[in-house]
Amino acid sequence: MEAVVRLPCTSDLSQSLLNFLAEEFKTPEDLSRSSVVESELQKRCSDIESSLSNLRSRLLDRISVYAAHSSNVSTVVGGVRAALVALQTRDGEEDKGSGRTEQILGEELPALAREVARVETVRAYAETALKLDSLVGDVEDAVSSSVRVKLISPSQAAVSEETRLLPINSLKQIEDIVESIAQARPHWAGLVSAVDHRVDRSLAILRPQAIVDHRSLLSSLGWPPPLAALSLSSQKAERSSGFSNPLLTMKGDLKAKYSESFFSLCHLQQLQIRRKGRLLKGHKPELDLHQPLWVIEELVNPIFLASQQHFSKWVDKPEFIFALVFKINRDLVDSLDDILQPWVDKARLVGYSCREEWISAMVTSLSTYLAKEVFPQYLDHLEDDGMRTTWLQLIDLMISFDKRMQSLLNKSGLLILLEGKNLQSVSVFSVFCDRHDWLEVWIEIELGEMLDKLQSEMVIEKTGKQGFKESFWFQVLTTISLLQSLVWFYKASHFLLRGRSPSQAFLLDRSFSTLLDRP
Repeated sequence: MEAVVRLPCTSDLSQSLLNFLAEEFKTPEDLSRSSVVESELQKRCSDIESSLSNLRSRLLDRISVYAAHSSNVSTVVGGVRAALVALQTRDGEEDKGSGRTEQILGEELPALAREVARVETVRAYAETALKLDSLVGDVEDAVSSSVRVKLISPSQAAVSEETRLLPINSLKQIEDIVESIAQARPHWAGLVSAVDHRVDRSLAILRPQAIVDHRSLLSSLGWPPPLAALSLSSQKAERSSGFSNPLLTMKGDLKAKYSESFFSLCHLQQLQIRRKGRLLKGHKPELDLHQPLWVIEELVNPIFLASQQHFSKWVDKPEFIFALVFKINRDLVDSLDDILQPWVDKARLVGYSCREEWISAMVTSLSTYLAKEVFPQYLDHLEDDGMRTTWLQLIDLMISFDKRMQSLLNKSGLLILLEGKNLQSVSVFSVFCDRHDWLEVWIEIELGEMLDKLQSEMVIEKTGKQGFKESFWFQVLTTISLLQSLVWFYKASHFLLRGRSPSQAFLLDRSFSTLLDRP
């Protein structure tokens, strides 16, 4: 007999289960449906178990994914921890090596920079020295080649323009480099000195050779022109019709050769002016770098030498000397100015006027001739009868000549430019600058002349009926004014001779101006 299954007590059942049974078995008749309810409950239990199984599998999947993610996070965190540990370790090492870093920044890096700068300086020095050596070598080779040609064939014509321009162009490049060195790297003075020494040796050959070739060309042109065509019969005569300027008649190949030689001399002089200015920079800033124009000197010297053949006959008649020099200037200066001034401008010789240079060179040559030939003879015969009067007549001729020469300058407006300069180079009175003893003689003669006139006028003085300008006292005051100007001139010459400040040169200008205003 099967054991009877006892139902659980009502108190052991949960309230939800009691509610379910009450809902399903409301009446006794509902007990017949117990099998249906049982099957329904079994189905529900099966569904619940199936859901639980699904949830379990999903939970396992989630747990495995989480485990993998957790492993990755753990790896990353481990890496971060390791990096932090390494960073902490490195910071500690840097703290320990901070002294070494300061040593590198404070000592080793500046030393390295200085070494790099030194190497760069050595490289620049070597490159500059090699370039200068190459250029100077080109100049020396060109000069040696031209000298060799002259020695082998002395009768050969002048050196070609291409041969002459090669060293000149190299010399210009050398001067450009040397000027930049003098400004940017003054401590390279040894290199500059060595280059200057070699250049000076080349120029000592190049310039005389260029001048000889230039003189040869002038001779082939027919310079100087014959002076026989000049007429000295009247100081107011117009230009002599038969007096021609060979520079106006030159044509073709001869003109081309002369212009090439002209430019070569101008370029050489420009180069010398640049070198002289560089060498004297900072030493004598007040020194005037102006030089007489070489091409004009080469024109003046031969024509003045030809004139001296006539001068030697006119020592007793100096008025002819002054007349001839003035007529040469008057007949040639305009044409020379028209022909040569554009060439001088093209050669970029700044501050040069052919008119001024020509007149200055002629006046300087005349002053030199007077100092060597005329004044010494006058001094030797100063005690002869009438020689003092002749001396004063010579002074009057010099004053008149200066006025006429300055009138030639004034035609081009150059007199305005010369007012602030020393007029010595355009006045024959410069003869007294180097001979102050002659100036003393002049003062003594003027004083003696004034005293003689004073004595004669005191005997026959009849000024009461005369106007002031015709009176004796007006002449005395005029003579005193002249003597004052001579004293100024004497002092100025002393300042120049003793090498005092060049600012005292204004005394010469004052004395010249006073003398030229003499009635």
